[in-house]
Amino acid sequence: VYKRQDIINEKKKIILELMRDKHYVPMKFKELAVILNVRKEDRKLLDIVLSELVNEGKIMLTKRGKYSIPKEQYAEGLFISHEKGFGFVEVEGEEEDYFIPENNVNGAFHHDMVLIAVEPVQTGKRKEAKVIKILSHEIREVVGFFQQNKGFGYVLPDNQRITSDIYVAGKDTMGAVQGHKVVVKLTSYGTDERKPEGVITEILGHANDPGVDIMSIVKSYEIPSEFPEEVMEQAASIPTEVPEEEKSGRMDIREWQTVTIDGEDAKDLDDAITLTKENDIYTLGVHIADVSHYVTENSPLDKEAVKRGTSVYLVDRVIPMIPHKLSNGICSLNEGEDRLALSCIMKINEKGEIIDHQVAETLIHVDRRMTYTAVNDIVTNHDKDTMKEYQDFVDMFHLMAELSNILRKKRYGRGAIDFDFPECKIKLNGKGYPVSIEPYDRNAATKIIEDFMLAANETVAEYFFWQQVPFVYRNHEKPDSDRMKALAAFITNMGYSLKVSGDEVHPKEIQKLLGKIEGTPEEAMISRVTLRSMKRAEYTPECMGHFGLAAKYYTHFTSPIRRYPDLQIHRIIKECINGKMSDKHAEHFRSILPQVTKDCSTYERRADEAERETEKLKKAEYMRSQIGEEFVGVISGVTNFGVYVELPNTIEGLVHVSNMTDDHYIYDESSYSMTGERTRKTYKLGQPVKIRVESADKLSRTIDFSMLQ
Repeated sequence: VYKRQDIINEKKKIILELMRDKHYVPMKFKELAVILNVRKEDRKLLDIVLSELVNEGKIMLTKRGKYSIPKEQYAEGLFISHEKGFGFVEVEGEEEDYFIPENNVNGAFHHDMVLIAVEPVQTGKRKEAKVIKILSHEIREVVGFFQQNKGFGYVLPDNQRITSDIYVAGKDTMGAVQGHKVVVKLTSYGTDERKPEGVITEILGHANDPGVDIMSIVKSYEIPSEFPEEVMEQAASIPTEVPEEEKSGRMDIREWQTVTIDGEDAKDLDDAITLTKENDIYTLGVHIADVSHYVTENSPLDKEAVKRGTSVYLVDRVIPMIPHKLSNGICSLNEGEDRLALSCIMKINEKGEIIDHQVAETLIHVDRRMTYTAVNDIVTNHDKDTMKEYQDFVDMFHLMAELSNILRKKRYGRGAIDFDFPECKIKLNGKGYPVSIEPYDRNAATKIIEDFMLAANETVAEYFFWQQVPFVYRNHEKPDSDRMKALAAFITNMGYSLKVSGDEVHPKEIQKLLGKIEGTPEEAMISRVTLRSMKRAEYTPECMGHFGLAAKYYTHFTSPIRRYPDLQIHRIIKECINGKMSDKHAEHFRSILPQVTKDCSTYERRADEAERETEKLKKAEYMRSQIGEEFVGVISGVTNFGVYVELPNTIEGLVHVSNMTDDHYIYDESSYSMTGERTRKTYKLGQPVKIRVESADKLSRTIDFSMLQ
């Protein structure tokens, strides 16, 4: 099916090229078949191709039965509504979205898939279109505040892009009362004259109850939070310890000195490390929990893991991909326990070259559960008390730091890019209120684990690429040449350069740029602009390389507890190393991987967005207690409606143009700056400024600052 669709897509391109030629005249089916040299036995395929193009609105069939490009250009895309009534449509593969004026929305609901007619582009204006058909509704449930009325109720959506409240008949309220947060299933999407309607399916609790705010976000992204009964039954049937019969037939490395290194709060420990050095050769073992031994393909556990795609790490909770009984129990590489693992054991020379490796099913035993803090205290701070506590492991940790530096230096040597933006750590009290927000920077210990995981991921990806078996790769495509040229032009104005050869830029050039700006006032600004010029990494069955890591082969092998692609890869690897990858099995994996990788990329984006939204919510809640306070921050974004300022604790707020004194400010998109007409005062990315907190809205997750001169 996948190959057939590829053929159809290729034929579509040929037909569109033909019809877009200025000499083309509308033709009937038989005429097209003749001019395209389509044999009689292939004309059914031509009919399918033409029908699909008509349905997509890319070509039209006239009343006289002739095919041509429509006078109006049509496109399919995702409708994004705005609270002021207008909207935008995102079309896959196009950089710029289409603006939809309010009078051309034609009843489209937020996140509907729509067919649009594109308006002729006027010079200097953005692309406009009108919605002509709603193809499908992507949103089926809405989370919001329940408002009671006589005999009925309505729900005010949390998502402010859903511009209308939702009517709920009295019989469909589930007994919800004023102030409850609820989930409402849409039964009607409304019209220009009539509100959307729905049925309440779940009451999350009162809006002020601890955790209800976070759960509202979880539900709004339709992230599964409860496991079905059959999944929990399967999890309950799995033993809590490894039975003796399951230990046989594996490479037994329980005698190797083995540690895990994770954050203090981590409970799902899916990677362990061993390291020795002999005759100038390091033997690095990256041992990954053998989750696929317990989560077998098409079992209830597996079907649920597919739906989730990834674990979701929120401010106050983790929503796991597999139940805690497994993720924190038999699948977690806990200290003092025998565990099943899939290991990548690498021989590495002092240049950082991986000269040999072995991938094997292993039996391991973790000697110590280490934290990043403790390991950093040993290798960076040389803390005597910590070194005494872990005296039997100190030599191995110093060896880890040594190898980590070698691997990092080699990776940088080929041009890998490292955007080191600080993440944040939000601490909540027992009532779910944020009591502190601090930047969470990487230290030597986190870099050790990062370097070792990258080495294993690359090694596994390259080895199985050359085995020519179906596989899952983590790709990061090269950035668009137009974006790179725009970036080069932007930094030239600031005294920096970026070498763009033809239409491409090598990652090493970006790495050099980041090296030059390190420690300068414009570092934050240029780093952010550069990051925005990059594409997003995604999963595919094709190996296309990882631009950011300057790697030809890359995959995700190291986190099967929390990422489905890793779990899928483990199954493939085990079939290969056990000699079971038959033609039939290979064809099975080839048939499922296009959809699996597409879904995993989608669920990863969903998790990222939910994580960001919960952070923004708690940051807004935290800043409500800081209203009137003054801080110094750095301008992190400039728009035509104001500037964003980021504080040292990673909290970001907007200084609207109305809060930037009584001057009139002009936005310059080419230099990401804003200049006052009267004062000539300029605000630009990366500039330190002093602000005052004016307001913070938990519902909209926004924070407003004013500029202090």
